[in-house]
This record gives sequence, structure tokens and C-alpha cells, in this order.
Amino acid sequence: MLTKNINLLLFSLGLLLFAPFCISAETIEINFAYVGKQDNSALLGVQQGLYEANLQGQFLGQNYNLDIITPANAFNHDYSKYIAVLTAVDLKTFNKMTNHLPDTAVFNLNLDDDSLRRSCLANALHTIPSARMKSDAVAQWQQKEPGSNVTAQAWHGDFVKFAARDLNKRFKKKQGQTMDDDAWAGWAAVKMTSDSVAREKISDAKHMLIHLKTDLSFDGQKGSNMNFRETGQLRQLMILVEDGKIVAEAPVRGVAKPPTLDSLGLLNCEK
Repeated sequence: MLTKNINLLLFSLGLLLFAPFCISAETIEINFAYVGKQDNSALLGVQQGLYEANLQGQFLGQNYNLDIITPANAFNHDYSKYIAVLTAVDLKTFNKMTNHLPDTAVFNLNLDDDSLRRSCLANALHTIPSARMKSDAVAQWQQKEPGSNVTAQAWHGDFVKFAARDLNKRFKKKQGQTMDDDAWAGWAAVKMTSDSVAREKISDAKHMLIHLKTDLSFDGQKGSNMNFRETGQLRQLMILVEDGKIVAEAPVRGVAKPPTLDSLGLLNCEK
């Protein structure tokens, strides 16, 4: 119990780094919308992100709210109050959502289609890795270890580096299951947005979209400062897994060219 209380205290103290060391006299409401099925693990990641954002927000006078919208009702809803829209939907619905909300960040939490990245939708932000990122990561590892049958993932429940162990523990305790790729993508979308609210005092969707696309520097418990390419794809480390166990990370040291996150996935929009 003592260790648990100490860990909670340390987490709370870390959140205070965002604060001007005083509690705001007025609380502002920051609203997110999640569009998708409720049984998608992306929603659990979103809920974890909201829970942590509100732990931070109690010191900063910020209260974070989430509305859950089914895909069937996606285009019969007023989105004017939301700082960002988080989606776990099919490709057709996602494309329609970006057209429907041109001045709002629409996060893709589940689709790895390379076509989405090539089309460079102006307000689409992909926190989930693309198919090309995953295949590039596997190819790098197989250059080093020919014949190795690995898969590339955004996240893994046994990842421990870069404070990932703590995130995995928090998520499993709160949500009752292991964090997977879609859950990490949902958590990351909320985390980068709420951190931007706290640091930059941005509270409207249009300015948040501009900030996320141009000025973001996000750790995400992956050890590198991540940001978005012009394709809307979040640059990020990939975890290489074989037989359920982590064997390496990509970019693969000594193999990746360039030896950076830009060795994974599409870099530019279609011209």
C-alpha cells in the first residue's frame, strides 16, 4: 500500500510540472468525441487518456469530457464543441468524417491503409502505424536476422523501456486488460491533445489542428520525440515481436537508412 501511494504521489507531482503552481479559479471544459464501436480497444485507450488528463486538469482548471457516438449516428451530430474527434471506423466513414469536419483534427486510431497516408487529408492525424511502416520495420529486421518471422506492432503489453512499463501498468489496472496497438493509438491521441491544451492554452479545434500538425513534440512512452509527417502519419518507433515476445525495435540499429524514424513508412504526399 505504501509503494502504491508513493507511485500515485510521484505521478501527481509529474503532472504538476504543467501547472503554474496554483489552481485556476475558473475551470474550462475540454470536449472530445469518439466515433466508433464501443468494443474496439481504441475506446479503452481514449478513456485512459481522459482519466489521466483529468488528473492533470484538476491542478490546471481543466475538465475533460468524452462523448461516444456510434458510426450510425456519426453524421447526425453537432461537433462544434469538440477540441478533436477520435475515430475507430471503416475507411469510407473516416474519409467522410474528414470532409465533414475540415477545421477539426480527426484522429485515425485503427486504419493502417497506406492510401489514407498517400492522400494527405488536411485534417487527418494517424496515431496508428501504417501498413508500410510495419512492413518496412519487418524488412529491416530480416536484413539483420534472415528468416526471422517477426511482426511489427505499435505497442506491446511487455514493453518496459521509456516508462512504457508504467503506462502498461496504469492501463491494465484501470481498464482490466493489456494495452494493444489501437488502445495505445487512442491514449496517444488524447495525451498529445490534452498536453497541448495544458502547455499551449489552446482550447479551440482549429488552432489545435494547426498546432498538432506543425509544432507537436510528443514522447508517448516510446523514447523519441514524435510528430506528424505531411501525410498525417505520426512518426514512431515500432516494436518487433516473434512468438509473442519482443525481440527488437525499429528503426533497426545498423540497418535502417536513414537511421531515424523516417526509415519507416511513406514520407510525402502524392504529387
